[in-house]
Amino acid sequence: MEAGKIIRIAALGDIHVKESDKGKWNHFFKDIAENADILVLCGDLTDTGHVQEAVLLGEELKGIHIPIVGVLGNHDYELDHQEEIRHELIKHNVQILDGESVIIKGVGFAGVKGFGGGFDKHMLPMWGEKMNKKYVQESVDESLKLDKALARLDDDIKKVVILHYSPIKATVIGEAEQIFPFLGSSRLADTINRRSVEVAFHGHAHIGSLQGETSKGVKVFNVSKPLLEKSGYKQGFLLYEIAL
Repeated sequence: MEAGKIIRIAALGDIHVKESDKGKWNHFFKDIAENADILVLCGDLTDTGHVQEAVLLGEELKGIHIPIVGVLGNHDYELDHQEEIRHELIKHNVQILDGESVIIKGVGFAGVKGFGGGFDKHMLPMWGEKMNKKYVQESVDESLKLDKALARLDDDIKKVVILHYSPIKATVIGEAEQIFPFLGSSRLADTINRRSVEVAFHGHAHIGSLQGETSKGVKVFNVSKPLLEKSGYKQGFLLYEIAL
């Protein structure tokens, strides 16, 4: 890869594609392809988790010739059809990560859905009833998957983390504080801090905040499409440049 080259990443999440959306997204994605080198999708790609919504999304992505990489979100898991949704999108050259990593145009991408659990001193501990422990274990497992994905990437390349749930509190502020434990987990940020990450993107918090950073200064962007539009991004995606 040519030194000094700029890679433009278009990032967004929470597009919530419906079966009635035929023809709605094609021009949107073509606009992204004209302005970016890579498209990052941060989950909630379908509205209700029906496979047919993923089929329609795949059709809308036809003719988009830039690489596409992303993760699924909680809506994509809603009907327990996440594997079928993933396979449908793979048919259309969308790389859906779930504890994997990939290098695209010299940039390393690692992705997981993530999970809730709360932030900082209010992070839920592993105690109490069995169901509470199970909830916390899911948060721990997602963080471990992310750690393994990042560990597969060489130290000398720029690393981008793709999530659905937030790794920090700053980018969910604006949502009701009572639901913060369901919007993300600081365990994800602990992993990001350990692995020399350049930037992280997530969605999920539609009325959160656009930008924050981890305790080690890693930039984090909430690229939920509804939030981006409310924040003045009329094109509906965030464009982030990485210098190689």
